[in-house]
Amino acid sequence: MPFISTNVSIHVTNEQEMRLKARFGKAIEKIPGKSEAWLMCDFRDRCRLYFKGDNGQPCAFVQVKIFGRARGEAYDQLTAELTRILAEELSISADRIYIQYQECEYWGWNGRNF
Repeated sequence: MPFISTNVSIHVTNEQEMRLKARFGKAIEKIPGKSEAWLMCDFRDRCRLYFKGDNGQPCAFVQVKIFGRARGEAYDQLTAELTRILAEELSISADRIYIQYQECEYWGWNGRNF
């Protein structure tokens, strides 16, 4: 049950969004037991994001939520991959991307909790 929410300061075309979704679907596999089959993504573009007091350069804030726990090494690999994807698809510099992780003990789906 992973969820990836992506906020970026620039415009994202429909084509870019589809590529991001597909690539995030493969990237989530860096966390053992997670796959695109259960991945939900949210994309928000043209957000008013300021990084280091500046909004003149593209930046991104990504939140990754998962049901359960993962090892630090998996998060390290996912951070590297998500950063690479955002740099390649949206030309956002790695030093202007924050990625936050949250592990959830309870996760509801289909009228019940896991």
